[in-house]
Amino acid sequence: MAILEFKDVCKGFGTGLDRKEVLKNITLSVEQGEFLAILGFSGTGKTTLINQMAGLARPDSGEVLFRGRPITGPGPERGMVFQSYSLMPWLTVAGNIALAVDAVHKSVSRTARAAMVDKFIAMVGLSHARGRRPAELSGGMRQRVSVARALAMNPEVLLLDEPLSALDALTRANLQDEITQIWQADQKTVVLITNDVDEAILLADRIIPLNPDGTLGKHFKVSITRPRARTVMNGDPVFKKLRADVTRYLMDAGVAAKVAETRALPQVTPIHGAPRAYVEAAKSPIEDRYLEFSQLSRIYPTPEGPLTVVDRFDLKMKKGEFVSLIGHSGCGKSTVLTMAAGLNDISGGAIKLDGRAIVGADPERAVVFQSPSLFPWLTARENVAIGVDRVYPRASRAERQEVVEYYLERVGLGGAMDRMAQDMSNGMKQRAGIARAFALNPRLLLLDEPFGMLDSLTRWELQEVLMEVWSRTRVTAICVTHDVDEAILLADRVVMMTNGPRARIGKIVDVDLPRPRTRKALLEHPDYYSYRTEVLRFLEDCKHDAHKKKEAA
Repeated sequence: MAILEFKDVCKGFGTGLDRKEVLKNITLSVEQGEFLAILGFSGTGKTTLINQMAGLARPDSGEVLFRGRPITGPGPERGMVFQSYSLMPWLTVAGNIALAVDAVHKSVSRTARAAMVDKFIAMVGLSHARGRRPAELSGGMRQRVSVARALAMNPEVLLLDEPLSALDALTRANLQDEITQIWQADQKTVVLITNDVDEAILLADRIIPLNPDGTLGKHFKVSITRPRARTVMNGDPVFKKLRADVTRYLMDAGVAAKVAETRALPQVTPIHGAPRAYVEAAKSPIEDRYLEFSQLSRIYPTPEGPLTVVDRFDLKMKKGEFVSLIGHSGCGKSTVLTMAAGLNDISGGAIKLDGRAIVGADPERAVVFQSPSLFPWLTARENVAIGVDRVYPRASRAERQEVVEYYLERVGLGGAMDRMAQDMSNGMKQRAGIARAFALNPRLLLLDEPFGMLDSLTRWELQEVLMEVWSRTRVTAICVTHDVDEAILLADRVVMMTNGPRARIGKIVDVDLPRPRTRKALLEHPDYYSYRTEVLRFLEDCKHDAHKKKEAA
């Protein structure tokens, strides 16, 4: 029996020439007790869709029904968890959850309501933090409070609008497991909005992509037996096929829609060829130990005493090698990267590049951060030119301009060189950041979760842009990431770090997959999932170690 229904629903915003149709002719039935995942990328209307279910918005035409009756506004039978934590900052964990309990269970005694609050706090594992305020909680803990508050309303349908997207991988995995346990215990109807294919497969009974044009896509049934363990599922042929099918569908639909937004990556050499200034790249006699991390440590002073974040990190890299650095949040990945960039002091050990110790920041070590660091009042061309003018002081103005244009073309911004940074999408800004890094002709390229703030499709696109440009330069590179697929896709070696504090290298996996690499090709490669299993098992073991430490504390 359908508990939620959409009948030919359309929704748009704006008027006249500025009007944009976000949802088009949506017809959908959600069965009672079903776990449905709506999968799509930023800007496709996923939140608009779930807001219709919550009663926070009304359709322009068509009907949205709950148990056969039109939804005219919010109601306690439909609990909503938003992407951002909408908690009352002046109330404790218990106080925030009590708001929902008191609103819905007015006829129940005060003692019974207090017992309900305790029950829902315990359900999301926050009994130890019941007296803390939101400012004293981590992002994951705040989102647990949001989930508990929604459950406290005892809704028939739980609506989750990308509730885990802002969380680190470990916290996200823990909350995914908790959501599964809650759903299995109560068999509530759940609708999850996400842009993560693996999250959708792990949690849902059915996956429906929302196409970029506002229509619903192909329905994918998830027939994998529950309970679903990540590492076990990774070897399941049903999982592999479903994952490949959903990914292909999204890439095909998304790429077609993106054609008008950004210029395709150039497939031909520009008329000016490779920049002459770039051809004069430095040569090194130290090929096999071009970059050396020797017993590297970083210690921070704290009120409780010295805290060792990174402990004896030891790694040698060949010239032209690409290494991915992966681990859970707090393991010191970014600390290692910022020490290599010269942006963070070294407490012990040393880093040598081409035989010389690294001291301070230098454009020979280019960094691409998670957040695009462009000057908003300058164009893409001007942002890239700032570094180029410094790196090539003896080159002519025409030669320096040649370098700038070459790399902007390479990242697909040939038609947007003169667009102001403030007028660009995040994806375009990050393209400009990548162009700027390569245009510096660095000896070392450092990437600190460069695609972490982007939706999946833009992330997939820019990963392939990065690989295409890197294949032309073969600059020595390190990419910090928490994304297993990104780590394997990019790297010659995946270096895995243990949990912090006192984090160090736990395991290294050599990735012997053919280059050039594409996501579609790797999904079909027979060795791809074996590499993925190795990395996932390591991270799963780290996750269990973190649980043990928490329990011991």
